[in-house]
Amino acid sequence: MNKLLSQTAVAAITLAFAGEALATEWNVSLWGKRRAFTEHVEKLAELVSEKTGGEFTLNLSYGGLSNNRENLDGISIGAFEMAQFCAGYHRDKNPTITVLELPFLGVESLEQEVALSLAVYNHPATVADLARWNATLLMPSPLPQYNIVGAGDAPAGLADFEGMTVRATGGIGKAMETIGAVPTSTTASEVRQAMDGGIVEAVSFAPHAHMSFGTIENATWWTTNLNPGTVNCPVVVNTDALDSLSDEHREALMGSIEESLNHYIANYNGATMDAWGPALDERGIERVTFSDDEIAAFKDAAAAPAAASWIEENAARGLPAQELYDMVTGMIAGES
Repeated sequence: MNKLLSQTAVAAITLAFAGEALATEWNVSLWGKRRAFTEHVEKLAELVSEKTGGEFTLNLSYGGLSNNRENLDGISIGAFEMAQFCAGYHRDKNPTITVLELPFLGVESLEQEVALSLAVYNHPATVADLARWNATLLMPSPLPQYNIVGAGDAPAGLADFEGMTVRATGGIGKAMETIGAVPTSTTASEVRQAMDGGIVEAVSFAPHAHMSFGTIENATWWTTNLNPGTVNCPVVVNTDALDSLSDEHREALMGSIEESLNHYIANYNGATMDAWGPALDERGIERVTFSDDEIAAFKDAAAAPAAASWIEENAARGLPAQELYDMVTGMIAGES
């Protein structure tokens, strides 16, 4: 009898350890707080857990694992398995992706932004670029065209940006330089403090970030149609962690990407944009709209030189820069 009980106990313990062995937990490094920008990651975590009966879980951390500028570094050393980052935070670490941050590309929707991003992410040069960091790109965080919120007197024309300190990263920053602004790359988490302290006079963001990071709280104006471009902020995974997943867990993860992105887009185009106009109205923020001629001149001054510079710089790195640029602009032209 005792022998039978012992065998039963051993079997139970063995099953328990087997169950534990099947469980997979990934840590995910984000920043700020839950917002429109992270809704696809939230949805992905929900779907993965549902599909695996809780055996595969994504533990989302908003700032508890890493500084947002160091998320790619954390991925490279396996400090966590998944993270979100923005290409403009460290252009030298991910030069292939920055083609998507060139000014005035003419992207008109979040859906188009997703298609462009996935095409670039799947290009062999981009795969190799991120492989240097032991990283695999999972999905984009599509953002609409950026516009600027500022404090003080509203600009009457683009000439009024001369000497203005503007938080603007990547290609948007380069574009703002062409009209005399002084771009800075303050991180999203630090930008409200920088604005309140007068370190920056204006901030370039998508609508959700202006609301999430409080830049509209002391703002007096917002540009409605500057639309110089956007930033590209992928969700990335540690390649070793991805390769070590069981077939079931890998399918649960990869098979949930499309639904997660669809959820993100529906939320951004719906709840987020529905809240934007009232948020401006409640605070009495003036809407500034520039003439078509000024916008056309801005585009002429910024777009071609930025593209030429990007192609030259990245071709010198040995990247197929012209090919990447032609792919992106060709896709946009084909959908227009």
